Amino acid sequence: MKYFVRLGARTVEVELDGSRVVVDGVAADAHLAAIPGTPLYHLLLGGESWTVAAEPLDDVGRERGGRWALGVVGERVEVEVADERTRQIQALTGTPGTPGAGATIQAPMPGLVVRVEVEVGQRVEPGAGLVVIEAMKMENELRAPRAGVVREVHVAAGQAVERGAPLVTLASPGQSASGSTS
Repeated sequence: MKYFVRLGARTVEVELDGSRVVVDGVAADAHLAAIPGTPLYHLLLGGESWTVAAEPLDDVGRERGGRWALGVVGERVEVEVADERTRQIQALTGTPGTPGAGATIQAPMPGLVVRVEVEVGQRVEPGAGLVVIEAMKMENELRAPRAGVVREVHVAAGQAVERGAPLVTLASPGQSASGSTS
């Protein structure tokens, strides 16, 4: 499985294959084991032993990534992790961009809008459901990539949409639904 780990402005590609890890093209043997009852993990990486503290910073996509605070050798760093599928969906639906910027969530595939779960002016947290689209007899709930205020709802239940169609536009939390700074 391939992951993309963002550390500040830098994104690192990490591929996991059993006990092998490839980080930006450099391979090493790795083994990670949770230490029961603690937020600590024991990591054997390329023959070196590390104790790593890992704390989730959100509940979004925890099984495939999300934001994490990691502590190693007394240093703390915040990272954002996304698997390949999540990264592709973010690219199609309007990845969170510059902090403070708005985001327009787009349809990742053609389908039928089953439900619109938000309204203009509503505050949403990361991971909040926005719109449910049915495609190929499966319902897909599109979620907020970050906290914000619903600036515009572009669709209604029962409406057919094409891939890339705008669904919901979010303003940053510091902006009103009209887009002005509060």
